[in-house]
Amino acid sequence: MTSIPGKRPRIAPSVLSADFSRLGDEVRRVEEGGADLLHLDVMDGHFVPNLTFGPMVVEALNRITDLHLSTHLMMSDPLPMLEAFVRAGSDAVIVHIESYPDPRPALGRIRELGAAAGLTLNPGTPFEAVEPYLDHVDQLLIMSVNPGWGGQGFMPEVLPKVTRAAEARRDKGYGYEIHIDGGIDLGTAPRAVQAGAEVLVAGSAVFKAPDPRARVGELRRAAEAALRP
Repeated sequence: MTSIPGKRPRIAPSVLSADFSRLGDEVRRVEEGGADLLHLDVMDGHFVPNLTFGPMVVEALNRITDLHLSTHLMMSDPLPMLEAFVRAGSDAVIVHIESYPDPRPALGRIRELGAAAGLTLNPGTPFEAVEPYLDHVDQLLIMSVNPGWGGQGFMPEVLPKVTRAAEARRDKGYGYEIHIDGGIDLGTAPRAVQAGAEVLVAGSAVFKAPDPRARVGELRRAAEAALRP
């Protein structure tokens, strides 16, 4: 696969896979390892069957780290909760195209609140669903697993969407970052960045590693090596 030029690969550990009984220590370890940002998966038990956490956990994380907090709302109707998550410390809030036929009101509200606006699509949703809204987003998240729980295997069939996202940004002059989430590890990270991904969301590959601190650097090196001529 031909590499799509983008920004230096960035690593975003997903706290869903962390040990919540020692969440502060877990976050400090990946921060010391050079993590660029944290990815926070919020699930409402309706949009997806799992239920995770709300603004209180985001607020707690905001108190213990200076890392950028990117909050991914897997919710049927996130609009009423946007202010609570931004006030809690979310630097970016990502909503699903599957939640709204037209996500512009939610994206606009996120920006009004002072956060970066993100949009994501599930593996089964065609890229065409998000195309009309790409000029309204700061982050575009490509799901490479079906959302709802961690530890799933990477779905390589989504990689053409990543490439299309990179090409659309180049052709139209958009300014969004391209994130990918699901099954990212030392083997799949290179494939993701070659397709055009810039921010690699990794949960189990980081927090379940023998040394999460070291794994952040290993992922970055694997991704950067894939972009060398």
